Amino acid sequence: MMKISFILATLTVSYSSAFSFPGHKTTIPRPTLTRSQPIASSSSLSASPESPAQSDADVDDGPRMNPDNPALPELKGDYDWDAEFAEDPDWITENVPGKIVLNELELAAQATALSKLEEGYRKERLAKEYEEARIIGFVPQAEMYNGRFAMFFLVVGLLTELWTGISIPGQIEEMARVGGFIGPDF
Repeated sequence: MMKISFILATLTVSYSSAFSFPGHKTTIPRPTLTRSQPIASSSSLSASPESPAQSDADVDDGPRMNPDNPALPELKGDYDWDAEFAEDPDWITENVPGKIVLNELELAAQATALSKLEEGYRKERLAKEYEEARIIGFVPQAEMYNGRFAMFFLVVGLLTELWTGISIPGQIEEMARVGGFIGPDF
């Protein structure tokens, strides 16, 4: 029962703060205790009830400002971990791998090396795309098509020989006659 009351109170607080307007103060409802709920501590609940005006004054719904630049609002997730764990001996803040400062010469050398590497990969990619796009000549795609066509027409020639009785060389001669490549000269 205590968990349900806490969840409802949390949802109410988040719902009321999500739809607040600038300059408008939202009152946060205080959870009421029933007889079945145990009292957690005397410091969490005061003995004397506060007036609604006093509880409204304690709640500040104004936007939190960025400590580095007070003109800007605080960024969500912007947290200074170095300040939080400065006392921890395992927490390093200097010479962190991947967080090094380079001078202009080192940065220019890296940019030149990266440009050279990029150019090499670009040339390799263009050569591969060119080879894949070629369909004429001794390229893998043309040889694959040539082999498939040869097998298809060999099967057609054998089936024609089976049905007509004319051998494959006789079929070639007949095609040459029909095409006008051999025969009587007029």
